[in-house]
Amino acid sequence: MAKIEIAAEAGMCFGVARALDLAEKAAHEVEGPVKTLGPLIHNPKVVSELEAEGVGVAASPRQAQGSTLIIRAHGVVPEAVEEAKAAGVHVVDATCPYVQKVHHLAEQLSRDGYTVLVLGERGHAEVEGTLGHAPGALVVNSAADVRQAYESMKLSRRVGIVVQTTQTKARLQEVVSELVPLVEELRVYNTICEATERRQKAAAELASRADAMVVIGGRNSANTTHLAEICSDRCPRTYHIEDVSELEGSWLAGASTIGIAAGASTPQKQIDAVRARIEELAGK
Repeated sequence: MAKIEIAAEAGMCFGVARALDLAEKAAHEVEGPVKTLGPLIHNPKVVSELEAEGVGVAASPRQAQGSTLIIRAHGVVPEAVEEAKAAGVHVVDATCPYVQKVHHLAEQLSRDGYTVLVLGERGHAEVEGTLGHAPGALVVNSAADVRQAYESMKLSRRVGIVVQTTQTKARLQEVVSELVPLVEELRVYNTICEATERRQKAAAELASRADAMVVIGGRNSANTTHLAEICSDRCPRTYHIEDVSELEGSWLAGASTIGIAAGASTPQKQIDAVRARIEELAGK
């Protein structure tokens, strides 16, 4: 029977656990409706479970009138919180403290006169929230993006960088190396979350030894997607799933070692369910 191994660092991080605790506490203690501004975390299964507990999702602060509004773990633009409070909505801020640090540093760089670059994925909730704290900031995700910004004369002689917490060190090094010869002063804040780094390192180590890898987490989760990419580089038979029902026995055929990695928004019960199902499939 195949050996099944879970990465040494896998599953829910502090920021996600904190946000879930705040949401569940509100669901059981607050009178009236409870909603989150956008999905609380990037795990569709968990969001569905919260909805079953009475925690809905609001697309805007206006949709939360008469409700308690929970700010998602990825954070939001300051105007969203101001709009909610102006409408008399009770706000519970579940923004991850590490994301709040990114916001603070982006604000500081902007005040100090730097061109602010946010290394991250355009359109991602965390990146959009950070942009709201540094008007005029640019999003970059590669050396090519940096070169394009330079050629478009969007970079000043003083540039500061903050990083989406779920990015990789390799991507940060690529961007910094491109910037160094282009600007006179460069200030870099490596705001990649330590939990993200540990998960990436543990997943890479396991994928290097595994015959097949299963990565668990939302497809809308940046950190889970990066884990899947890291594992795929080392183990071609890598499969990214959101739910245990997606597992197929053919994925595991002939594998002596099957590895499991999980994103920072993946609860332990999902990891346990996947392991149990892999044991069933691998034993057939």
